[in-house]
Amino acid sequence: MSDFIIPVHVVAAGGIIRNGDGDILLIRSERRGWEFPGGIIEQGEDIISGLKREIMEESGARVQVNELFCVSSNTCFVPGYNGVESVPPKVVFDFICTYEDGEFMPNEESYEAAFVPQNEVLERITVPNFIDRFKAYLEYSGRPTYLSFETYPVYNLNIRQKI
Repeated sequence: MSDFIIPVHVVAAGGIIRNGDGDILLIRSERRGWEFPGGIIEQGEDIISGLKREIMEESGARVQVNELFCVSSNTCFVPGYNGVESVPPKVVFDFICTYEDGEFMPNEESYEAAFVPQNEVLERITVPNFIDRFKAYLEYSGRPTYLSFETYPVYNLNIRQKI
């Protein structure tokens, strides 16, 4: 028998959603405060469809998913929530998206959504990995950024490089 164990990673996606004025859509949740929308891709779901679903669920927005600007690895297990004991390491794909239409309705995942001028986004986001991922968006010039970090027990950015 082999001692090899197939690793388990959660796959997630996030979207930087721009409107026609260049403002960025942020949502506010009880758990993390202001952030850009996204979430875990469900089993059997492709990344683009999962991102569109997450954005719709959290913000009510329909979007066009455009360019990949960042790939991140959260390499640690983190304490769970909503009845989940522990969340395994996570790989996150972040995309630049264009707002098409939709209307926000408060829900269990987010209780506020707003388009924020791009130069004010970093003043609102407080979660460190969202800050680093948004900075990757600001620095994007055609080559995605790769980030490797740990969020538990404290945030630590281990790798930041263009890929």
